[in-house]
Amino acid sequence: MTTYPVDAFTAPKGTYDLTPPDSATFLAVREALAAPLRRSGYGYIETPGFEHVELFSRGVGESTDIVTKEMYTLTTKGGTELALRPEGTASVLRAALERNLHKAGNLPVKLWYSGSYYRYERPQAGRYRHFSQVGAEAIGAEDPALDAELIILAVDAYRSLGLRDFRLLLNSLGDKECRPAYREALQGFLRGLDLDEDTRRRIEINPLRVLDDKREAVRKELVSAPALRDHLCEACKAYHERVRQLLTAAGVVFEDDEKLVRGLDYYTRTTFEFIHDGLGSQSAVGGGGRYDGLSEMIGGPALPSVGWALGVDRTVLALRAEGVELELPAATDVYAVPLGEAARDVLFDLVTALRRAGVAADFAFGGKGLKNAMKSANRSGARFALVAGERDLAEGVVQLKDLASGHQTPVSLDAVVEELRARRG
Repeated sequence: MTTYPVDAFTAPKGTYDLTPPDSATFLAVREALAAPLRRSGYGYIETPGFEHVELFSRGVGESTDIVTKEMYTLTTKGGTELALRPEGTASVLRAALERNLHKAGNLPVKLWYSGSYYRYERPQAGRYRHFSQVGAEAIGAEDPALDAELIILAVDAYRSLGLRDFRLLLNSLGDKECRPAYREALQGFLRGLDLDEDTRRRIEINPLRVLDDKREAVRKELVSAPALRDHLCEACKAYHERVRQLLTAAGVVFEDDEKLVRGLDYYTRTTFEFIHDGLGSQSAVGGGGRYDGLSEMIGGPALPSVGWALGVDRTVLALRAEGVELELPAATDVYAVPLGEAARDVLFDLVTALRRAGVAADFAFGGKGLKNAMKSANRSGARFALVAGERDLAEGVVQLKDLASGHQTPVSLDAVVEELRARRG
């Protein structure tokens, strides 16, 4: 007989299982984050859980922690290098290009997605090696209204869940016209600091990434770093100001953060992040920005685009931090309790009919006695129990019991479905 180590039956370090009843909250959050997108013309897309390594090294950036330290990579038997997806944007853009969605004549291509992503990070509260996100991408249009739209949709999604204590940080990273001059100024400043070897290497590859360093010692040295806003070209200044105007007109409060660069190399112009101060050091609950050059980086045509990803796990933690309890529908409305074999057949048929009529119903499986079956009915969260024995069947009725009040009334067999549909409404 094969034996397995004890930890073969535990979730890998840094991951989690979603099980009832907690999983109902995650589903509700996922639905709330996606709902504004579906109302705004975004279509659903699903991509593989793994991609060619080059997609992320070229798109996300070879100097990023994600690529250099955090990607889970594997080699197939044929020698192909693959990586579990550490983020969603590169995969979605790759799929859109492969399917020629940008050639359908209706730009921007608006897509939303939901799934699991993987990064080899040091596990801590709010930071997992496997995490869940809802994301949105608007591909093929350069328009400040599109940037504003996505930010507004994220704000509306958070508010719909009852979140209030989140903050929106906003910045502009400029473009290929004005960023080179800032890059040179920033490199000159950073070379004069006392930084570790890895950070000094990053200065030469992508100095903006140093601004994203979360270590307190490094952040203190960056206080007097040159500001990107002082190097923006007139076009980028006007673009950013228009985004700010549209957000303000929509009642969206934001904070300008000149050091916000996010953790990925592909961002240009608008970049933003949602912060929740109730989460401690892992305070970001979502974010995104414009990535006008990413398509060319991965071998596609010029397609200016913008998008975001919102963490489902982080949003759940934010809700808990604020003490927000979501109103979740009961998994079961009706629980059937048969007394005897004849009643089992009748009630099983009734449960099937109720489900087909749109009523959530469950059944006392396993031949439980009345006492244990009623305990199961109460634990299920059902509003009603259907109870029937031989005498009830002889009279052509079942007993409908309100589990909250304890009140019980007989209902004829042919009226049960309509009666419960009416009571549920």
